[in-house]
Formats: sequence, C-alpha cells, structure tokens
Amino acid sequence: MLSRVFGFGRRAFDSLSEQEILALAISSEEDDGRIYRAYADGLRDEFPQSAKVFEDMAEEEDGHRDQLIEQHRKRFGERIPLIRREHVRGYYERKPDWLVRPLGIDKVREQAEQMERQAYRFYVEASKRTGDATTRKLLDDLALAEQSHESLAQKLEEKHVPEHVSEKETLAERRQFILTYVQPGLAGLMDGSVSTLAPIFAAAFATHDTWQTFLVGLAASIGAGISMGFTEVASDDGKLSGRGSPVKRGITTGLMTTLGGLGHALPYLIPHFWTATTVAAVVVFFELWIIAYIQNRYMQTPFLRAAFQVVLGGALVFAAGVLIGNA
Repeated sequence: MLSRVFGFGRRAFDSLSEQEILALAISSEEDDGRIYRAYADGLRDEFPQSAKVFEDMAEEEDGHRDQLIEQHRKRFGERIPLIRREHVRGYYERKPDWLVRPLGIDKVREQAEQMERQAYRFYVEASKRTGDATTRKLLDDLALAEQSHESLAQKLEEKHVPEHVSEKETLAERRQFILTYVQPGLAGLMDGSVSTLAPIFAAAFATHDTWQTFLVGLAASIGAGISMGFTEVASDDGKLSGRGSPVKRGITTGLMTTLGGLGHALPYLIPHFWTATTVAAVVVFFELWIIAYIQNRYMQTPFLRAAFQVVLGGALVFAAGVLIGNA
C-alpha cells in the first residue's frame, strides 16, 4: 500500500529509455482502446448512438498503437518491453469502467476528455526525451492527434448523435435516475419521516424521558429502514419495469427511510424534554417541506399540492402520536 502511495518500486519517467517510452505509449494506447470499448458496451443498451462514438474513438486509439508498434519494430525489433502506467512514478492512471459505473453519458464524456488531455501531455513530454527524428515526429503527431480528439469526438457525436437523439438519450438517462434512485429514495424518506412520527412523539409525551424516546426513535427508524429496503428489493427485479437494479433501489430506500426517522429522533439526545421536543418539531417541519420540494422537482407534482398532501399527512400522524402519548 505504501509503495503505491509514495511510488516505491516504480521507475521515474526521466529514467526511461526511448524504447521504454515507445513501449509505454503502446500499452497506454491499448488500455485506452479497451476503456473506450468498455464505455461503448456499457452505453449500448440504453444509448446506442453514443456507444458508436466510443467505438470510433477506440478504433482511433488502435491506429495510434499500430503506428507506435511499427516505429518500435523499425528501431528496436519485434520484442516490446513490458512496461505499463503503474510501473512509472507520477504517470497518470486510468480508472477501469467498472470503477466509474453507472456509466452516465455526461460522466463518460468527461472521463474521455480527461483521458485525452493526459495523453496529450504524455506525448509532449515523451517527444522532448527522444533524439531520433522519426520517432519524435511520430510522438508530436500523436500529441496533436490527442489534442484534436475533442474536436474529433464532437464530429463523431454530430455524426452518430444528432440533436434530437441527444435530447432523447438525456431524457432517458434522467428517467432512469428518477426510477432507480429518486423514486425509491422519496418513498423511503416519506415513510421514515411520517410513519415514525407517531411512535416517537407518543413515547415522548407518555414518558417525558428523552433517552427512552431516543431509543424508541432509533429502533423505529432502523427497523423501518430494513423493512422498506428488503420490501423494495423483493417487490420488483427491474427487468420488466425498467426501474434498474433492485439492490440499488433497496439500499437507497433503506437509507432514506432510516434517515427520515432519525431526523426527529436525534434531537431527543438533548436531555431537556421541551427543548428536545421543540427541536424535533422544527426538524419535522423542514423534513416535510424537503419531501414536497423533491416531489415538485423530480416528480412534476405541483408544489402547493405536494406541500398540502405531505404537511397534512404529517400533521395528522404527529397529532395522533401526541394524543396517544397523553392518553
């Protein structure tokens, strides 16, 4: 671990020979081609037109690799030394596609732009360390090619992803985000915030003991989170509904349910009863308005209607808890 952090056991870039620089460039182009194809595979089902852009980018990287291999063959023969990014201290690293999932369109485009900038800087520095005129010209040409990749990506995008297709893909990505994260999270937040009001405030007014009330709230919040999470996972595998991974939805629902309940349970860590209750009531007020805002922002529910529904429901549950606690 320490060797990776501090670069122990790695070569300095300045110590590489011209053959090793070519070998490093070859392996880098191969890796970039694989990454672009992985991006294409990850986007193909939902965004087939954008996937074609990254397929073409991968073919461009293959062409660079072939040019580098041919130059190595002319100067140093058939045997290419095994040297990769992780062998060179301070050299940029690439994240494989499975570390940057889910593969949203904006995320992979940003990642691709970063890859191109890093490759450009590498070829500029590599060219400075090369004495052979032919090799230097090749590296300079590749630097210019990487620098122009942004315009290439734009041209490919215009070819494969016209404006109406781009808008369609953006809407599809937003819809998937809402179905997989926003909708389950909102359901969890509503359940956690509203359903725990009655037991928490009933316990508060029945006992006037802040610690016991906190324990009730903690148990209700965690229990509701576990229940809602497993219910979401078991209710729909996402294949027919298109709602996405049941595990992601279950985790989102469970966490938001627990968070919604803990919001007005944590104030009861304050030892003074009326202070804790006042703070909890203020937290409840903000929780309900946040739920109304999310409904309006992502679910297109008119704000006043969302506020009326959520606040009225929360007020009724709150009143029930207070009445039961005072019974």
